[in-house]
Amino acid sequence: MSTTSADSYSISELAQEFGITTRTIRFYEDKGLLSPERRGQTRIYKPEDRVRLKLILRGKRLGFSLDESREIIDLYDPAHGNVDQLNRLIDRIDAKRQQLRRQQRDIEKMLAQLDEATARAETALKDQTN
Repeated sequence: MSTTSADSYSISELAQEFGITTRTIRFYEDKGLLSPERRGQTRIYKPEDRVRLKLILRGKRLGFSLDESREIIDLYDPAHGNVDQLNRLIDRIDAKRQQLRRQQRDIEKMLAQLDEATARAETALKDQTN
């Protein structure tokens, strides 16, 4: 898969694989989420960087901020497994679910208010045209 070597990736390879721009990857580097090896101006990404990028993008799809993703990703401890990481992920998902449910209730209330306002306006319009 990699033209760099069997165990490394170029920035363009990762961008193509994940359907993102190289600028996005450099942004994640600037935020300290990725730390590729440098050979002159060339960035060399290890499999660990690829996994981190995959997790960052997954976190983004789940609605996590970059700081939340970093917190979860950084909890991984190869020596002791990922129990703490998985527990934190579950906590974050539960919090995100609760937030979305609150937003859903707020949206439902707003839609009901819009329906009522429309009905009042339509009634007022009928009264004025009769």
